[in-house]
Amino acid sequence: MPLNRRAFLESSAAVGAGVALTAGVAAPAEAHEARPRPAKRYSFTVMGTTDLHGNVFNWDYFTDKEFDDKAHNDVGLAKISTLVNQVRAEKGEGNTLLIDAGDTIQGTQLSYYYAKVDPITQTGGPVHPMAQAMNAIGYDAAALGNHEFNYGIPVLRKFEEQCDFPLLGANALDAKTLRPAFAPYSMHCLRTPHGKDVKVAVLGLTNPGIAIWDKANVTGKMVFPGLEEQAAKWVPKLRSMGADVVVVSAHSGSSGTSSYGDQLPYIENAAGLVAEQVPGIDAILVGHAHTEIPEYRVKNKETGKDVVLSEPLKWGQRLTLFSFDLVWEKGRWVVEKAGAQVLNSNTVAEDPEITGLLVDEHKKVVEYVNQVIGTSTAAMTTADAPWKDEPIIDLINVVQAETVKAALAGGQYAGLPVLSQASCFSRTARIPAGQVSIKDAAGLYVFENTLEARLMTGAQIKDYLEYSARYYVQTPSGAPVDTAKLTNADNTPDYNYDAVYGVTYEIDIAKPAGQRIANLSFQGKPIDPAAQFVLAVNNYRASGGGAFPHVAKAQQLWANSDEIRNTIIQWVKAKGTIDPGTFASVDWKLTRDGVPVF
Repeated sequence: MPLNRRAFLESSAAVGAGVALTAGVAAPAEAHEARPRPAKRYSFTVMGTTDLHGNVFNWDYFTDKEFDDKAHNDVGLAKISTLVNQVRAEKGEGNTLLIDAGDTIQGTQLSYYYAKVDPITQTGGPVHPMAQAMNAIGYDAAALGNHEFNYGIPVLRKFEEQCDFPLLGANALDAKTLRPAFAPYSMHCLRTPHGKDVKVAVLGLTNPGIAIWDKANVTGKMVFPGLEEQAAKWVPKLRSMGADVVVVSAHSGSSGTSSYGDQLPYIENAAGLVAEQVPGIDAILVGHAHTEIPEYRVKNKETGKDVVLSEPLKWGQRLTLFSFDLVWEKGRWVVEKAGAQVLNSNTVAEDPEITGLLVDEHKKVVEYVNQVIGTSTAAMTTADAPWKDEPIIDLINVVQAETVKAALAGGQYAGLPVLSQASCFSRTARIPAGQVSIKDAAGLYVFENTLEARLMTGAQIKDYLEYSARYYVQTPSGAPVDTAKLTNADNTPDYNYDAVYGVTYEIDIAKPAGQRIANLSFQGKPIDPAAQFVLAVNNYRASGGGAFPHVAKAQQLWANSDEIRNTIIQWVKAKGTIDPGTFASVDWKLTRDGVPVF
């Protein structure tokens, strides 16, 4: 057998050592010990975004100007692309992956336009701007978010078809076969300098709340079991398939809470529970909660090992970087160290490749949102709407109430009084005095909710209002009132505080939650607990979103498939003029021991 160079050198070293010993010269101690070979090591980076919500440009289509907020954050995939290019240049493109944790195709007028106005589902239709941008940036995988289902499964399937990367949902199952309706995972091979590839598995998990929030689109078609259950099923499979590293992309927050209470047996925000309960996971990209968590570690109960979690801020405001340091041990790659951080997209310029790619789509949408649909006799804003009954919220309610009354006219329930609920979705929405455009009306209703009519009693309306009033921080009489600290008690978001139109009432914020509604009246008289009312309510609330009492189990009298946003736009077009004097009134107010707060 021919002697190779390594064998020759080892042989020569042995002979040399023998000669030295026979010559009576003491050999150094190290010569008797085999020098340990340096361990094979490899590092790579997984980049992550979440809750992009249709944001490509650093642009707010509801105000028709560059996006800005108090923290001067920027938004959009064009900014993310610049950060991604920087990371790839630094780390080496072959040493990186890019994933997303869902809620991609809903949220801006850009995404709405290509779902409804010029839909991607039409024959020969356009390619969705989010697919175009994410393909150009080079995403490797994306989990399904709950808002992916807002426009129905056909739009989602078309979007999936247009993406060059898989949409993952291990717990999005076909209702009949109970098999995954989308790819559960994706497997990625990273080449190392050592001739030993690293196999990285990305497991996608979506939110069980889809079964409630998009009931009309998924009932009988898909079911959504819990994240923990499905992760426990799939992670061992991925390890047995040779995955060296397992990353979960979860459209689920980390708090362990659910906005829908006990209506589902599955936790809404379960990412932390998945980390704690399911062994074999190295990191979780967290989504859904719209919070920023640069790095959060959860110890797995079974293994005692830390799992690294990170949630980048919504709309492309942040990019998560998971860093993994691996070492080759006993014939396989082992994660030696893992960490996470976030990069702020306001530190970079937009990638001209992405803005150039979609400039025509952007212009079309800007033209669309600036179409004038009517006029208003007065300016209205939501600036004070979280604590005052403002005309702009009355506008939503009067549109909803009139729409439901017209729908029920001539039927069995035509004689019942119609009440309406609405939330302040944005504190910066406004209707200007003078010309009103689509963007002004659409800015009032930033979600794709549709309208329903539910049958409620007076007693149930009172319970509903008591539950809603949890939103306020208990503030004793005589104590100073700071509006910056008055709302969002127990992290209740603005969209889970409802004002109800058609009745009058007071909310006593000096009293504890559950005992706050006073002087609840209908047509000037105390409300009859047994009286029947029709509640005009959005489908999110009617399906159990926010876990408001009674409404989800109340009889549905009517439902519409058109977005409330469009209903408002059509109402304004039909009226021609918005005159708050014809519909606005102060029907509710905050009090303390009967004394008005404002």
